[in-house]
Amino acid sequence: MPATVILGAQWGDEGKGKLVDRLAEQATWVARFQGGNNAGHTVVIGDRVLKFHLLPSGITRQECSLVLGDGMVIDPWVLNTEVENWIKTGGDDPRGNRLFVSERAHVILPYHRAMDSLDKTIGTTGRGIGPTYSDKINRIGLRFGDIAEVVQDGSWAEITAHRMNKSLEAAGSDVRIDASTLASEVEWIHSTYATSIANTGLMLDNALKLDEHVILEGAQGCLLDIDQGTFPFVTSSVTSRGNASHGAGIHPGHVDDVIGITKAYITRVGNGAMPTELEDDVGEHLGTVGHEFGTTTGRKRRCGWFDAVVMRHAHRINGFTSLALTKLDVLGGLDELKICVAYELDGAEITEMPSSASALARCKPIYVTVPGFGSKSLEEWLVVAKHANENGLGISTLPQPAQDYVRQLESLLGIPCSSVGVGPDRDATIDCI
Repeated sequence: MPATVILGAQWGDEGKGKLVDRLAEQATWVARFQGGNNAGHTVVIGDRVLKFHLLPSGITRQECSLVLGDGMVIDPWVLNTEVENWIKTGGDDPRGNRLFVSERAHVILPYHRAMDSLDKTIGTTGRGIGPTYSDKINRIGLRFGDIAEVVQDGSWAEITAHRMNKSLEAAGSDVRIDASTLASEVEWIHSTYATSIANTGLMLDNALKLDEHVILEGAQGCLLDIDQGTFPFVTSSVTSRGNASHGAGIHPGHVDDVIGITKAYITRVGNGAMPTELEDDVGEHLGTVGHEFGTTTGRKRRCGWFDAVVMRHAHRINGFTSLALTKLDVLGGLDELKICVAYELDGAEITEMPSSASALARCKPIYVTVPGFGSKSLEEWLVVAKHANENGLGISTLPQPAQDYVRQLESLLGIPCSSVGVGPDRDATIDCI
């Protein structure tokens, strides 16, 4: 059975965790392939609200094995806290049993968080992601697979702390790294994760050869991709399809399905242009009804109308085989809905996203307007979704204007919708037919 890739198609926060949790019911493995705890995903199961930053969404499925893949940067203290919190909710301790950390993944250390805290321009999460990737590119980072060697090297901590302190001083930070503390921290990482560190790429490759179902779970979104996103206001990794198999340690021939996740509107956290951003009553409606606050930072998300221009860009990069549309319910109660189909840039109409951040900031959205639909409570939307799925009715159970809106997006993007989310609950998702 081929692997399925699940990617954010916007600026992140599209609802990947909910979809992965849902699809993991039929999966044997769920693997993260890039990023770190700058990502955040929420899974709602009845009255339980579970928030994760590193653990793959498949954690809620006992039969599902979990991989933190080669392309990731991992904060071992954050991971330990997530595991401990999971255990407190009645979950199992997955370390060494069904949670495996790639030997090729890089370790986020206190030094990296200190360096990241100096950012005043991009609006990073301050979690140490960028500095860890920088060390990786400069070939001076620490990988999980190297820890067993490092703990036996008495000089490593002294040499590394000296290098780190020179960098901190040059960057204007007052933080300093103590060599003995660094050595103790690395020893703790080794003792905590020794049973979990593995050749995860080989494990996934073997699973696929045995016809097991593997989900490759992306973090952030296509528009935050270091190469294809809205540079420089992006993350530090390749968030797109091209890195899904590479960052997991398997070849791209394993992948058939690529599901792009997008809200029925658009949001963004942090700095950078967002042409359809709304700073009016509609924007307030989207933010309030959609509970638009970041899982990782708690920052208020900026909200806007659906932008088909950036979505076409995301599709060109990723080749989505289907879309998972989320939060359609949030649009309920608005008299009319707008979809951005092009931009006006310096007096000219354009249909592709400019690569320049300053040019994107000058873009004005060109909209088509369609009728809105009435609001429902979350309980009512849940009933609609359950009725649709139990009877194989697809989106025909939605109000007609909502159906028309979904079809309009499919037509504009040239991608079919495989599911439509109408609430945060695991079951508040309609399978399209």
